[in-house]
Amino acid sequence: MLSFFFLAALCATCLAKPGLVHYSYSSAVGGGSGTSFSSGGEGRITAIRVWETSGSYITGLQLRYDYSWTPVLGRKVGHSNELDLFEGEVIIQISGKYQTTYIYQLIFVTSHGRSLTVGQPTQTSFNFYPVHPDAELRLLSGRFNGAGITSLGAHWGVVYMEESNNNSTTES
Repeated sequence: MLSFFFLAALCATCLAKPGLVHYSYSSAVGGGSGTSFSSGGEGRITAIRVWETSGSYITGLQLRYDYSWTPVLGRKVGHSNELDLFEGEVIIQISGKYQTTYIYQLIFVTSHGRSLTVGQPTQTSFNFYPVHPDAELRLLSGRFNGAGITSLGAHWGVVYMEESNNNSTTES
């Protein structure tokens, strides 16, 4: 009888749905000198701003979570470009170019097929995307110095929207 319960427990364990991990990290690219940063906020990312020195590298980044902008990551130098996301639209890919000194180009791609391209298409290419197909960009991390962004990494996760009070939670 005891062996029957053991066998039943073993079978139930094997048939149980494994825990799903809905978080991934795209390792940072770039030289990485300067001060570290990490964006973060409550809710979903609803817009992004990127500053670039004309004909050169990325100098600053800013994300909006729901209705609140993060502090500028880097510097507000040069021309800024902005992408406001539609309701339900999320960032699903980041590509670009970097060198050992700076990030030269960023391309943010959304779930609706739209994109924001900022900077110069020169140097070494990179491509960030989530491991889980339902994940979206949750935050950016990296480093910046007195002139611009020197390193960039992306953190991805699944956001579940609660129907009753419209708050969001991230599964890690």
